[in-house]
Amino acid sequence: MRSEQLARQLATRLAPLYTIHGDEAFLAQEAAQAVRDAARQAGHAEREVLTVEAGFSWSRLALLGNSFSLFADKKLIELRIPTGKPGVEGAKAIEAYCADLPPDTITLVQLPKLDRAGQNAKWFQALATHGDVVEAKAIDRNALPGWMRERFGAQGQTLALDALDFLADRVEGNLFAAHQEILKLGLLYPQGEITLAMLTQTIADVARYDVFQLGEALLGGDATRFCRMLDGLRAEGEAPHLVLWAMSEEIRALYRIGQGRARGVPMPQLFKENRIWGNKQRLIDGALSRVGGSALRDGLARAARIDRLVKGIGDGDAWDELQRLGLTIMGRAA
Repeated sequence: MRSEQLARQLATRLAPLYTIHGDEAFLAQEAAQAVRDAARQAGHAEREVLTVEAGFSWSRLALLGNSFSLFADKKLIELRIPTGKPGVEGAKAIEAYCADLPPDTITLVQLPKLDRAGQNAKWFQALATHGDVVEAKAIDRNALPGWMRERFGAQGQTLALDALDFLADRVEGNLFAAHQEILKLGLLYPQGEITLAMLTQTIADVARYDVFQLGEALLGGDATRFCRMLDGLRAEGEAPHLVLWAMSEEIRALYRIGQGRARGVPMPQLFKENRIWGNKQRLIDGALSRVGGSALRDGLARAARIDRLVKGIGDGDAWDELQRLGLTIMGRAA
């Protein structure tokens, strides 16, 4: 289930085993706390935490599951695997534990984001078969206003659309900050609508950007967001060569897709060959309508010149040139 579905599930029943994984730290932390709270309310007063580190003995998991509690009839066992890789011994221990879950015990397993191979592993499938799996999936920019709208609604407040967009721009990529701002506005203003004017008086710009999010802004033609992200990455000390690599990959993929489409190659095949997944696929047609093959070739040549600037060869500011490159690819006058 998605993390936002967990609260509804916990209100109806408490499973003996929960596994939380995903790349959104705030949602993973929130989901784990929700399980702890529900377990405590159900009488699981004793809590044991196992963290898998170097030298960890997997026999502790079985011993803890089979031991009797001295202080409470019910207990909560937390198993944290920061690397997401239990190893051969750990995999067998997890499978054996799942096959014979201890009575009167809630087990909470916490993992980072797992790739497809990790989710297909026998030990993870054992967790999924014998319990509930919660995925703390990242909230992208398009989904962020809806996510915030639900949070505001829970505290009896609403935001106008322009206010929601304004707030989303300033907390993008930082759900911890988004959560804090929502709570702060709940304390500062009564229930009802919060306008953009009210919002601008109190909100802080706490957005954190990932260099790989630039591609979505580039393909979407959102010049304002692209420039804001570029400024944010520069302020955070991101390396310009990594930004250049990410942009060059998008430009190169766009050029290849344009060539392939002209030859009549099916778009699904082109997406697969150029590793275009998820939301980016729906942005390709619009991107190709804004920029032609010659402009994309020129863009790649400009990227090569920026690469020399990053290495200290030539005159100019690499960040300024990265902005000009992006605006050109989006069909905007630099």
